[in-house]
Amino acid sequence: MSDKHPPKHAAGEPGPEAQAASPAEDRTAAVVSVDTAGGAMEPSAVPATAQSGQLPGGPDTVLRRIFTGSSMVSVLAVLLALIIGGLLIASTDKQVATTSTYFFARPTDFLTAVWNAATRSYIALFQGSVFNPRGNGVAAQFAPFMETLTIATPLITAGLGVALAFRAGLFNIGAQGQIIVAGILAAWVGFALHLPLGLHLLLVLAAGIIGGAFWGGLVGVLKARTGAHEVILTIMFNYIALYFLRYLLNTPAFQRPGETNPISPILDPSAVYPQIFGTQYRLHLGFILAIAATVLVWWLLNRSTVGFEFRAVGANPKAAQTAGINVSRSTILVMAIAGGLAGMSGVAQVAGTEKVLTDGVAATYGFDAITVALLGRSTPWGTFAAGLLFGAFRAGAVQMQIQTGTPIDIVLVVQSLIVLFIAAPPLVRAVFGLNPRRRKPARTAKSRKAATTGGAA
Repeated sequence: MSDKHPPKHAAGEPGPEAQAASPAEDRTAAVVSVDTAGGAMEPSAVPATAQSGQLPGGPDTVLRRIFTGSSMVSVLAVLLALIIGGLLIASTDKQVATTSTYFFARPTDFLTAVWNAATRSYIALFQGSVFNPRGNGVAAQFAPFMETLTIATPLITAGLGVALAFRAGLFNIGAQGQIIVAGILAAWVGFALHLPLGLHLLLVLAAGIIGGAFWGGLVGVLKARTGAHEVILTIMFNYIALYFLRYLLNTPAFQRPGETNPISPILDPSAVYPQIFGTQYRLHLGFILAIAATVLVWWLLNRSTVGFEFRAVGANPKAAQTAGINVSRSTILVMAIAGGLAGMSGVAQVAGTEKVLTDGVAATYGFDAITVALLGRSTPWGTFAAGLLFGAFRAGAVQMQIQTGTPIDIVLVVQSLIVLFIAAPPLVRAVFGLNPRRRKPARTAKSRKAATTGGAA
């Protein structure tokens, strides 16, 4: 066939120019083909393009990603919990109860009373945790913030231990026991040994970290070797640690001479954390170590090979094992590191805040650490911020009760609500109208026919 005479096409068949469709037309044809199964079915009321999870308002935008991301959902969960907490606070206020009796006559009085009750309580909470303008001098005005940092220190380090285990697919519910064991060893080194300044404190810190790492690593060994579930193990280990502590505090080795109460001797001055801003505040070196621990965990998870293995095991243990990762070794190692981080909380309690060992050394820090890790989305800096928030709640709750008479348990309710909303992101998005998915309106019969024929006449 001569090049001067190009091949002819059958009548009605499009030529090469017509066959070269634009990319947009190719995408349209592909969507129609998917939605109609190649023309064998009628177009669905919700086409395939509407089922792709595209964000409302067209393509994804930076702003929309921010407002539907996990970090913003955490912030909105806290905000929603505070709103509901404000309503609970209002329900205990006498003025609200009085104005509710004539609500239909003057509803503005009732709404104003609700607003005033909630704002008074939250202002008192702020003044007791961040800044008190009525304080006598600058030092007194910033004293609430220093107290918040002091309370947040064990929450941060214990929360990091729980968050690290979460990232590896493990539920470390045993931070409470790890804090107790760390406190036992750190306190004993602190009051039984008499060493030079610097060396003594270093040994106290090392003893606490080793104690927590041993208690957490033991759970990892049992899980890796026997397959026992870490939740059951850690819960049982919490009770073992608690009752072991109570036993020790009634022995001559740990009980303070001349005392019948279960309390240890005071730690040597060389074994306690130095206070960062002097004796006017309780804030101690433990907070600086908490910042260092946060940086270390961030580096471990995001910049190290071991952290990559932890995240791979947490994502899919079987796939990680197929890829050559030793899952058992990772399980033991991550639980040991998590226990060591929780152990730093025990050291902060006995060597920083209390300076003695009692059966309440762990308070509820180990259990609150689970909430902190959840609120922080199991990320190091998110956990750090969540620890500060919960430290502020603890520090300001007392002042809130003193100034306004609001029950201190309201703060516990707010914390519980935060956990509830963190566990249900779709609920938070629905409340604030941030559902990331959209549905296109159902097509009319005319538009369906046009889509089936590709828009051709």
